[in-house]
Amino acid sequence: MKIRESAENYLESILMLEKQQGEARSIDLANALSVSKPSVSYAMKRLREHGYVDMDSAGRLILTASGRAIAQSVYEKHELLTEYLQALGVDYATARADACRIEHAISQISFEKIREHAESLRRIK
Repeated sequence: MKIRESAENYLESILMLEKQQGEARSIDLANALSVSKPSVSYAMKRLREHGYVDMDSAGRLILTASGRAIAQSVYEKHELLTEYLQALGVDYATARADACRIEHAISQISFEKIREHAESLRRIK
């Protein structure tokens, strides 16, 4: 199922907050994405309705299996594309920003080819 870029960003950010802090809360998500708390509340309502996120009694955001799968896919693209662009000579900040835009638009076929090429470059080193 294809979801909107903003939803992918929210899911990826929840995953990243989990990795960095061990948990994700709405206020952390608002700060990480530089959006308002009401924006996060609305997005989380929609993501809960579609079965991508749950919230526990302590207010922690919990990715469901389907939400985690999407978040991990987007995160993997982000990391690999950042690394790949840097290998081409792009500075880190630009590579990271460009990867964030590309990760939502790239087809799975093109991403797989980039991954294969990146892996072949690693083997050469």
